[in-house]
Amino acid sequence: MPALALRDTPFDVAIVGSGAGGGMAAYMLTKAGANVVLLEAGDSWDNTKDSKMLTWAHQSPRRGSSTRERPFGEFDACIGGWNVDGEPYTRAPGTRFDWWRARMLGGRTNHWGRISLRFGPHDFKGKSRDGLGDDWPIGYEDVKPWYDEVDRLVGIFGSVEGLENHPDGIFLPAPKPRCWELMVKQASDKLQITCIPSRLSIITRPHNGRAACHYCGQCNRGCGVNANFSSTNVLVWPAMETGRLTLVTGAMAREVTLDRAGKADGVVYIDKATRTERRVNAKVVVLAASACESARILLNSKSAQFPQGLANSSGTVGKYLTDTTGTDVAGFIPKLVDHVPHNEDGVGGAHLYMPWWLDNKKLDFPRGYHIEIWGGLGAPSYGFMGGIQNYPSGGGYGRQLKEDYRRYYGATVGFSGRGEQIPNADCYCEIDPDVVDQYGIPVLRFHWKWSDHELNQVKHMQETFRRLIAEMGGEVWSPMPTKEQGYGIANGGAIIHELGCVRMGADRNSSVLNGNCQAWDVKNLFVADGGPFVSQADKNPTWTILALSMRTSDFIAQAMKRGEL
Repeated sequence: MPALALRDTPFDVAIVGSGAGGGMAAYMLTKAGANVVLLEAGDSWDNTKDSKMLTWAHQSPRRGSSTRERPFGEFDACIGGWNVDGEPYTRAPGTRFDWWRARMLGGRTNHWGRISLRFGPHDFKGKSRDGLGDDWPIGYEDVKPWYDEVDRLVGIFGSVEGLENHPDGIFLPAPKPRCWELMVKQASDKLQITCIPSRLSIITRPHNGRAACHYCGQCNRGCGVNANFSSTNVLVWPAMETGRLTLVTGAMAREVTLDRAGKADGVVYIDKATRTERRVNAKVVVLAASACESARILLNSKSAQFPQGLANSSGTVGKYLTDTTGTDVAGFIPKLVDHVPHNEDGVGGAHLYMPWWLDNKKLDFPRGYHIEIWGGLGAPSYGFMGGIQNYPSGGGYGRQLKEDYRRYYGATVGFSGRGEQIPNADCYCEIDPDVVDQYGIPVLRFHWKWSDHELNQVKHMQETFRRLIAEMGGEVWSPMPTKEQGYGIANGGAIIHELGCVRMGADRNSSVLNGNCQAWDVKNLFVADGGPFVSQADKNPTWTILALSMRTSDFIAQAMKRGEL
């Protein structure tokens, strides 16, 4: 039975996914005059109306504890997680990979920490520098104008530092460091580790009609005043206001279809509410469902012309999957015990971070990592302080227990490394031949393997964090992980920065897309999420997803005006 069409007349553009890439594509293309349909697998959600930003933990019987659909706490803005009911994925034997999916309007922009870092000149040309991986077919100068436009549109705070591979942006004023952050800064200066103000997409001044941050520190819950960035209110709703965007929620995309000429002509999806198969017709298709989900859609879009999956004549759809390397160390800092009560309001994240500061030629691993810090006087909730039993008093009852909580409140500081993985042939996803989800769509099977590059990098993270804590006069209660334990490296996917699988390149035989994120095989098919990335970097990817989507959307708009698509 043929799929029911949303309407007979084709849209100019169909976009799958409403996160950073999809939201930006919808914003840019509607502003350029295109009639756009946006398909989102989750339900509608509006951070200005649905946020639990100022809800106290004691107002809930769960006290803010995590739930299956909110692994980061019941008040967290993001609905989804590493396990979504009815939507499994599988792992090849020996694989440790966890795949996060967001199921809501705005996608993962409701989850992320707003760490907004530009990739630098070295990040686009890694192979030319050390012979590993592949160079991007574009460079920093190709993306810089679009980074600038994202800064102007979305808003970002930071400081001008002039660091070669950590490009400065168009910054709003950065908030001042808090007490515990000043201690981190002192220790990092002693150890000659670069430590600078964070670069977060949280506005500290009124910006483009949005109110400035009021420093409640609850960014992860979705900002009720719209001071931090999420795709919904900064991109999707403005696109709706043009009158040229049709939003369809609860739409689980299954495949992209082709016309007789071999051009994309629409998207087939499952209406989750009715379990019926539907389709949208469009002149251009943009996949922005997340790197792995977009690869899944392409691999499931098989035809006589593309028996390996759509746009997969190179055989590289699903290949060269990467994630950020990560590990964490926390320490007890006696100097922060019995502190003078003080106001530590601030943004929902650290006010400082450490960009990569060393020369890899002197180390036993390539590329680098940055350091994120955490601590301070966050609002108490379930699991507060990691459990009082871990502190010197060991916990207790009544007045003594309350006094101990007050004494040790804010006396823990933690460090998290976020580093670059070199793409390798052992990390990829493919269609599982035997398993489908609840909608009958074949699921992904993951293969994963860290190399010594990443393991040695994470060992360096662990050693560095322990030195920082020691310099602060602190104590780490967990032992140094062994090589057999991977030095504490997080599972693939656990950092939620998976990239690649639909990568761009200069050679159509080894890539899926050209430098404009346009499929080599199907000229009116584009990808606007983390899929086109050729490599990771020692930076979080969202700012680059936004910039690339803006750049690709401008290319689409201009090509449509010329009648080329």
